[in-house]
Amino acid sequence: MIKVTFPDGAVRDYAKGTTGTTIVEGISKSLAKKTVAMRWDGELADLSSELDADGRIEFVLRDDEAALELIRHDAAHVLAEAVQELWPDTQVTIGPVIENGFYYDFYRAEPFSEDDLRAIEKKMEEIVDRGVEFTREVWDRDEAKKVFGAKGEQFKVELIDAIPADQQVKIYKQGQWFDLCRGPHMRTTKDVGKAFKLTKVAGAYWRGDSNREVLSRIYGTAWASKDQLDAHLHMIEEAEKRDHRKIGQEMDLYHFQHEAQGSVFWHPKGFVMYNQMEEYIRRRLNASGYKEIKTPQLLDNKLWEKSGHWGKFRENMFVVPDETPSTEGDQPEISADANLLALKPMNCPAHVQVFNQGIKSYRDLPLRLAEFGCCHRNEAHGALHGLMRVRQMTQDDAHIFCRVDQIQAETEKFCALLDSVYEDMGFTEVKILLATRPETRAGEDSVWDLAEKSLGDALKATGRGFEIAEGEGAFYGPKLEFHLKDAIGRSWQCGTLQLDFVMPERLDASYVAEDGSRQRPVMLHRAILGSLERFLGMMIESYAGRMPLWLAPVQVVVATIVSDADDYAAQVVADLRAKGIRAEIDTRNESINYKVREHSVGRVPFIFVAGRREAEEKTVSIRQLGSQGQTVTPVAEAIADLVGQVTPPDLKRKSA
Repeated sequence: MIKVTFPDGAVRDYAKGTTGTTIVEGISKSLAKKTVAMRWDGELADLSSELDADGRIEFVLRDDEAALELIRHDAAHVLAEAVQELWPDTQVTIGPVIENGFYYDFYRAEPFSEDDLRAIEKKMEEIVDRGVEFTREVWDRDEAKKVFGAKGEQFKVELIDAIPADQQVKIYKQGQWFDLCRGPHMRTTKDVGKAFKLTKVAGAYWRGDSNREVLSRIYGTAWASKDQLDAHLHMIEEAEKRDHRKIGQEMDLYHFQHEAQGSVFWHPKGFVMYNQMEEYIRRRLNASGYKEIKTPQLLDNKLWEKSGHWGKFRENMFVVPDETPSTEGDQPEISADANLLALKPMNCPAHVQVFNQGIKSYRDLPLRLAEFGCCHRNEAHGALHGLMRVRQMTQDDAHIFCRVDQIQAETEKFCALLDSVYEDMGFTEVKILLATRPETRAGEDSVWDLAEKSLGDALKATGRGFEIAEGEGAFYGPKLEFHLKDAIGRSWQCGTLQLDFVMPERLDASYVAEDGSRQRPVMLHRAILGSLERFLGMMIESYAGRMPLWLAPVQVVVATIVSDADDYAAQVVADLRAKGIRAEIDTRNESINYKVREHSVGRVPFIFVAGRREAEEKTVSIRQLGSQGQTVTPVAEAIADLVGQVTPPDLKRKSA
């Protein structure tokens, strides 16, 4: 007999080999109908698994969040079966679950196209309706290779060869169709439901190797219900409309080009936004006791080796030799033993160098050093994505050097500042993750134990809830990740707070304690916006380009109806600018409707329309972006109303 413990603490005895199905059916037939899998000692497992030792059981219902991954996993298997039923000559390779969906890679003489997706979806629906059981088998390795080889599935043979010798070759069947799979799966194909959609086809290399076969990758999304699917598809549709690359072009904010891949060419309007954001954060940091510094772009590789980044990030660094200039105009001479310099991918080692200048006392701590540090990372060309993934970025970076007994207070202050900044930006929903030690890391386990406990305790003291992200910490310390939810429900990881005992040790940072001894400071790596480029891209998408008024590149356009009003319009623009309002004039020989339409596409918040009557009466007709109609207002009153609206939120609080 085995003892099975239930979530409520109850313990029951069952015969060895009893399945989860038997147990749930014995409890309640209605519960059994809703249950699609189980957790056995915390691990997801097939409901049909035979239990042969004591353990804890928890049933997974189809509408549980935990079942969503299974729905997508099973949908991938259904997709693969559908493809092979329609095109039997196709070889299947791998099909993992990804965020919000799944994909499967196929090898076929003629690649799939978007036109094939509807036929595949229809066949998938047929397979779901069959309600065929998912069953698991363990095969002999040689027999498995023989079976897949006979089917012409050479990629599967290669995958079997890659399975470690001490691991079983697991096969999951659904009727006559089968595949290599670790599992688990739900009960039948009917559990997948029909809340799925195939979204696109793309090319991919087998094993990510450009020298190997080109595969067709079919992407799909799957959800527990049709309402969830519809909501997701609506979000995707909205995201396409809000694409910051498209809006950035319409607003004339920036561009990219081949000669500087992954680096932004900011246009005047875009750089206004960039500067406004930087100035806002600078004011907030100054008010919070940070001291701003500036450190070099190029640093000797010996410093990166000492800090540990050379071994961890070398492939993502841009590295140049320390060349000797020629006095005769020839090419620089590079000796074989020339020192190497690297463009900094992060600022932390340089900030330790500033800390190390002069003797620091315990009275000097905490010392908060901030830098709008320009960093370079050698991202793959294919990974670059507008402002969201660049090679050159500027971070609102800062490092707090403090004592162990100051960790909690500094964490509380940082979280309060972060909350206030995000609220000013219009983000009120923030999710916090505590990312713990990764598999490859620097420092002793005892140091990590202390760091993880200190950071966790400090966060608990703030009263904020958080989740654990196992193994997702930085290589030198655990970190807090702050995830924002935007206007259409997407999550963005922006702020971080990393607690580091390792780098001060590696780079010999110290301070004189109260008893006269030398002690290592704790280093808190922190950012609120993260990359300014990425945060602005996120803001553009969340606001669909209709930026908060204080951040809008052009806050008002004064557009004339007739040329007789040009002089009046110029005076209005001068008066607006005198009050610190970013205003432009449009006196082109175009219709007013054309001008309004064009500036609306450019997301200009306010258009002041001026004609003969407005010039005579000293008024303006105001059109606000996103509203219908217009209001006629005395120009002095219109400008006075705008002054308060265009003030950045931190300055508005200060003047209140």
